[in-house]
Amino acid sequence: MKQASGGWLNGFIGVMIFSGSLPATRVAVVDFDPIFLTAMRAAIAGVLALFLLRILKAERPGHGDIASLLLVACGVVVGFPLCSALALQHITAARSLVFVGLLPLATAIFGVLRGGERLPPAFWLFATAGGLCVAGFALTHSLPTSMQGDLLMLMAVMTCGYGYAEGGRLSRHLGGWQVISWALVLSLPLTAVLSIMTQPPTWQQIGMPAWISLAYVSLFSMLIGFIFWYRGLAQDGIAAVSQLQLLQPFLGMLLAAVLLHEPIEAGMLGTAVAVVACVIGARRHSGSGAAPLD
Repeated sequence: MKQASGGWLNGFIGVMIFSGSLPATRVAVVDFDPIFLTAMRAAIAGVLALFLLRILKAERPGHGDIASLLLVACGVVVGFPLCSALALQHITAARSLVFVGLLPLATAIFGVLRGGERLPPAFWLFATAGGLCVAGFALTHSLPTSMQGDLLMLMAVMTCGYGYAEGGRLSRHLGGWQVISWALVLSLPLTAVLSIMTQPPTWQQIGMPAWISLAYVSLFSMLIGFIFWYRGLAQDGIAAVSQLQLLQPFLGMLLAAVLLHEPIEAGMLGTAVAVVACVIGARRHSGSGAAPLD
């Protein structure tokens, strides 16, 4: 019971941190090229992760884990940041956060496929209902849209869902902070080179909001958030804890309203209440479907 509570607490802290990612990315892409932003945030986090691994003398992953770590990197270090940054050139942060409502279901499905989890039908009922609540909110409210932006966000959700599930599975024996740290370090040669190749021609035009946003997505979104998130997935199950992501769009919309002055629809509160009910229902019916810690 303590482990289960700890898993959901760690997962919730991760979601709180991730909630600022898309609004911060929306601010950053005003001054930074999306490819540079993706590479630079990962490179900064990769250098910090390298120091973390050396200071704490972490054991190197086994040869059998390298391929999985590279897949994690493809999903959460490159795939989601790049696709979402490109999407945010066409849609608002509030619109992009709607797609995050599909992320828990995608993560749960990959959790079953990659993590060996088995969950009862009632869990899937609540998980699907939560996703439909968020999708319904998007379809019935006048958030500015773009086909290109929407497709890019859909790609971001799919790659991220896989990266979450793969990382959660690895965290059972490597540890949450080790998984994201090694994924970042393995990506560092590529992200460092791309950062240099795509750097802005001049730095004088980069505003302070863009710098602050880059710092946030590098330190919190790319590293600290994953330490809590992967630990939570490993403790209490990938599919179950992933349902906490249903709260992320609403937390992110609040931040977008405060920081970016983007409008908040009146129906958001009612939808948020329904989503919370779905998260609670999914939690109660997650049972013992989570695969045990290695």
